[in-house]
Amino acid sequence: MAQLSGQPVVILPEGTQRYVGRDAQRLNILAARIIAETVRTTLGPKGMDKMLVDSLGDVVITNDGATILDRIDLQHPAAKMMVEVAKTQDKEAGDGTTTAVVIAGELLRKAEELLDQNIHPSIIVKGYTMAAEKAQEILEDIAIEVTPNDEETLLKIAMTSITGKNAESHKDLFAKLAVEAVKQVAEKKNGKYVVDIDNIKIEKKAGESVEESELIRGVVIDKERVHPRMPTKVENAKIALINDALEVKKTETDAKINITSPDQLFQFIEQEEKMLKDMVEQIAATGANVVFVQKGIDDLAQHYLAKYGILAVRRVKKSDMEKLAKATGAKIVTNVKDLTSEDLGYAEIVEERKIAGESMIFVEGCKNPKAVTILIRGGTEHVVDEVERALEDAVKVAKDVMEDGAVLPAGGAGEIELSIKLDEYAKAVGGKEALAIEAFAEALKIIPKTLAENAGLDTVEMLVKVISEHKNKGKNIGIDIFEGGPADMIERSIIEPLRVKKQAIKSASEAAIMILRIDDVIAAKLSKPEGGEGGMPGGMGGMEMGM
Repeated sequence: MAQLSGQPVVILPEGTQRYVGRDAQRLNILAARIIAETVRTTLGPKGMDKMLVDSLGDVVITNDGATILDRIDLQHPAAKMMVEVAKTQDKEAGDGTTTAVVIAGELLRKAEELLDQNIHPSIIVKGYTMAAEKAQEILEDIAIEVTPNDEETLLKIAMTSITGKNAESHKDLFAKLAVEAVKQVAEKKNGKYVVDIDNIKIEKKAGESVEESELIRGVVIDKERVHPRMPTKVENAKIALINDALEVKKTETDAKINITSPDQLFQFIEQEEKMLKDMVEQIAATGANVVFVQKGIDDLAQHYLAKYGILAVRRVKKSDMEKLAKATGAKIVTNVKDLTSEDLGYAEIVEERKIAGESMIFVEGCKNPKAVTILIRGGTEHVVDEVERALEDAVKVAKDVMEDGAVLPAGGAGEIELSIKLDEYAKAVGGKEALAIEAFAEALKIIPKTLAENAGLDTVEMLVKVISEHKNKGKNIGIDIFEGGPADMIERSIIEPLRVKKQAIKSASEAAIMILRIDDVIAAKLSKPEGGEGGMPGGMGGMEMGM
């Protein structure tokens, strides 16, 4: 509101909250840091889990950073930006979501110290940008090249990813499943491997123990055969995929049929039956003994299919149809009339099995399938869900290494190396920007520090030991939190993909820079929730943190 010759001028509507300059920066940094602090305790093999309960009372127990942030209901816009960091990291690299968010929070904490020394945000932003670019170069330099066919390395990568998650007690099994699945669906294009993880289907069923989880070299579909007289098992299956309904088609235009005598009605019904019988005969003539239909199958068509001994499944999802095509080599046909024997796919066995009391169709024994299924079992729904999250991360990191062929030592070794090299870089740059580069270098130490803290070790003593050992013995020295001391991460098989670390630094620095550039927050009045007040909260609902 401004005064103009004694007359107030209203610019923003009543109830709008505005934070300007230092206040805006302080509140945004605080909100972002609270998010980082929330997930920080989940980092590393000894990280703790979070129990999240939504408004409907549904419970999720996890230590996966992206899942935690996705499930928390946040109000503060800066906090929401931190969620975006986790989502981007998950999408691009598949793992390292907690690392990215923790680094972003620490970058902001260090930036705040510089702001308190009256260093302008623009200088901090410039220094951080330079440090982030230099960090990418350093990571490329210290990366270790591996061949994409090196199964041992892929297994180590997958195991490191699963360590610290609830599936850790069976990490050997899940690492093996993830690596086998990725290798099976990998395709070579222009001399490089490309892995589309959409071709790896994960089906989960509570019941049995986790050890019963298995890789199916084919597709598992959560459906059952449409008619009880159909065979439950077909060997040497010739599979037809039809993107159409096995029903009598209705006319495109509105039409009215007048039937004046019982004979005409009988002829009409007889014609419908003949059309359906012809359809099934056309399918049988191609030699198909298994049919997957994307739409419906008429009751009469089901009867005829059963008569011919054909196993049929209806209302199969489009994504499952595509996976079936990739696994069996079948072509998806839009019209039954166009179906020929050349369009059929092959599988050794197609069988309906009862899993946890529900029928599922297993399509197994395909020739070099380019789509596979991992069937996860576990004692409870919560266990199965958490195993699925761990397995997805393992699959994604194995994909990263197959595609990039580069790994880094984990256990904080990469961050310590970056910190040392960026300190040297800051001295070479000089000026006020050097302070921001030093702050960036210092912020990266939050990862080894948190790993030690979450394992119950003395963080200061451990950090001093590891950095000293790292400088003396080289870039592979990180924290072995099981033995509580510095160790060579490559020797201990604790490694991670280069892509995960590069993306974590990129996402974290970009988010920190974006938040630092904001010096004015204008928040419209929020609609009042029941029994609550409107307006944007300074902190976040139910979360507070001292400065």
